[in-house]
Amino acid sequence: MPVNQQQGSRSNNLVVPQATVALQQMKYEIAQELGIPIAQDGYYGNYTSRDMGSIGGYITKRLVQMAEQQLAGRTR
Repeated sequence: MPVNQQQGSRSNNLVVPQATVALQQMKYEIAQELGIPIAQDGYYGNYTSRDMGSIGGYITKRLVQMAEQQLAGRTR
């Protein structure tokens, strides 16, 4: 078991903490596109793992696309 799991710390810390607001906005946009209502109270216990995984997967896909576009712009 990795050390960070034994200590209970999280390994998914943001490299740029100021990105929190942008990531939250992206989460809401993607959930809306997928037709998944986001809880306003912040409790996600009523949602399926599949739905939450879909949102996370689409966030990752979109972030990769954005990075690829930025890299493509730098190589020209």
